[in-house]
Amino acid sequence: MVVARTQQAHTFLVAALQERTVSREYRALVSAMPISGGTVDEPIGRHPTQRTRMAVTPKGKSAVTHYRIAERFRAHTLLKVNLESGRTHQIRVHLAYVHMPVTGDPVYGGRLRMPPSASESLKQTLRDFRRQALHAYRLEFTHPESGEIQHWEAPLPDDMHQLVQALRDDAAEHSDS
Repeated sequence: MVVARTQQAHTFLVAALQERTVSREYRALVSAMPISGGTVDEPIGRHPTQRTRMAVTPKGKSAVTHYRIAERFRAHTLLKVNLESGRTHQIRVHLAYVHMPVTGDPVYGGRLRMPPSASESLKQTLRDFRRQALHAYRLEFTHPESGEIQHWEAPLPDDMHQLVQALRDDAAEHSDS
């Protein structure tokens, strides 16, 4: 979240968002095993029948999401996600559209996915994670007055870090090495 202290700064930041010069990077834990990173370039608008949801729809507004693999697990993948646009629910909608739903997403996520032969501890950790496994990791933009590049990073919140660690432990436990 960015808060402008002056009207001039607000105008500058709104323009920067519209010109797509603000860089935003997210971490998303998805219930899928993508082969590689990619880009989803599909328009997003209101769902045609479920008006509280968003969807990929031909009548929607342009939206572009880039993703790269940060870490792989047995049935999940941690992604680095960058946005060119900023549509409502964009990451969640785009990743679900390409069959990589965000873990814990009650709206777009589908059913809970467990790794084969998962321990009871991991199953419980996944069941207990009651929110989207999505985190705003990095923000970067040019300062409206000084012109200097400003950037901030926020580590994963504890609950998401614990979930990722549980998946790491599970992957190590089931590795062939």
